[in-house]
Amino acid sequence: MSFNIVVILLTGLIPLLIGFFWYSNMGFGKAWMKEVGFTQESMQGANMALIFGLTLLMGEMLSIAITQLVVHQSHYYSILANENSLKDPNSALSQSTKAFMDAYGHNFRTFKHGLLHGTIGALFIAFPIICINGLFERRSRKYILIHTGYWVVTMALMGGIICQFA
Repeated sequence: MSFNIVVILLTGLIPLLIGFFWYSNMGFGKAWMKEVGFTQESMQGANMALIFGLTLLMGEMLSIAITQLVVHQSHYYSILANENSLKDPNSALSQSTKAFMDAYGHNFRTFKHGLLHGTIGALFIAFPIICINGLFERRSRKYILIHTGYWVVTMALMGGIICQFA
């Protein structure tokens, strides 16, 4: 199975793009700054090139991981990863794999399905991580909900785009 790597790489930009809105004054920026104790002055002087660069790198890593969550056909190949006969296009395994993918390789490859699984991933992976960190850091419920909302929107969009187009 091959994926459209360009779509996966472009999807890695979504955390940055959503973050520009979510954490700005148009979104939840004021509430977020209040919850973390930031002021406009304390926000000055940060190395934004480093922050944006690492955010992009983490977005690319997340995009690759989300691909496994939303494209169910990838699981078929993960089961067969060590089967040498899969590399031989004339082998029985390669022939049956091709027949299977011809018949079922496009099942559940929609934006809506990816949106669902991206949301599930955010609620069952990102939310517990944010919540655990927030609890130990003695953060407010509002802090946890602001970040969780960001990741639900971000991972839902990433999942939808990857599932439909990658």
